[in-house]
Amino acid sequence: MRGRVLFSSRSMAAVALALFAGASPALAAGPRIGSMNVCTDQLLIPLADPDQILGLSRYSRDRSESWAAGEARKYRTLSGGAEDILVLRPDVVVASLYDKRSTRELLKEKGLHLAEFAVPRNLDEAKAQIRQMGEIVQHEDRATAEIARLDAAIARARDVVAAKHYSVLPLSRRGWVSGGDSLLSSLLTETGLFNVAADLGVSFGGYASLEAIVNAKPDFIVVSEGGDRAEDDGRAFLLHPALERFYPPQKRIVIPDRLTVCGGIMLADALDVLVKELERVER
Repeated sequence: MRGRVLFSSRSMAAVALALFAGASPALAAGPRIGSMNVCTDQLLIPLADPDQILGLSRYSRDRSESWAAGEARKYRTLSGGAEDILVLRPDVVVASLYDKRSTRELLKEKGLHLAEFAVPRNLDEAKAQIRQMGEIVQHEDRATAEIARLDAAIARARDVVAAKHYSVLPLSRRGWVSGGDSLLSSLLTETGLFNVAADLGVSFGGYASLEAIVNAKPDFIVVSEGGDRAEDDGRAFLLHPALERFYPPQKRIVIPDRLTVCGGIMLADALDVLVKELERVER
């Protein structure tokens, strides 16, 4: 009887130890987070543990907008409204200041903690947001490592651009030009390239005429896609005969939008693409 009692006590102790060991990862886990915006999605995914991510924005799986679209398929897609977020009750909701204000205010009124991100205009602001997200998910070491990777990519790009004094013009659909106060321009000028948007009187961004673009005479235009197919009038602008005459493929640097629209660790990939494109057009 005593032997059985002793055995039972040991068994109970073992069970308790196993339960404690099983519970400890949950106790050590960081905050549970929901993301409302495709840009906060892309800050969150590489820095958080998978079990910290309760849901991502409705555009998280759009490959044209997010470099992390494939990874996003592992997670729940949120509607963009307050209802499903309230059901999940995350510890933190990460959102953009451009997300619907009424939704953000409702979530705050219901007691949820919101971390709101502005649109970064330069690399310093992008790095600050990586650090901020690292603090939110409680993985500051990962944020530090990603910033170091970004700095290394900047250094590689500078080595390629150094002493070449190229001028460029970031150009999008319908003649939209990214000016000197934009993230894309910051990315380019950080490497030593000169954005001629300033010569067109464009600061953050604005439309420029075909004549003004040609007269600016940049060495290269920076576009988000190559090819010779125009699916609509917006894209057709970039394939106008006059623009193609002065800027054929060997005068176009192609950096996909999904690498530059948001600030985050994908900017390192954008810089590596820039290096490859410069090597291509210089051949």
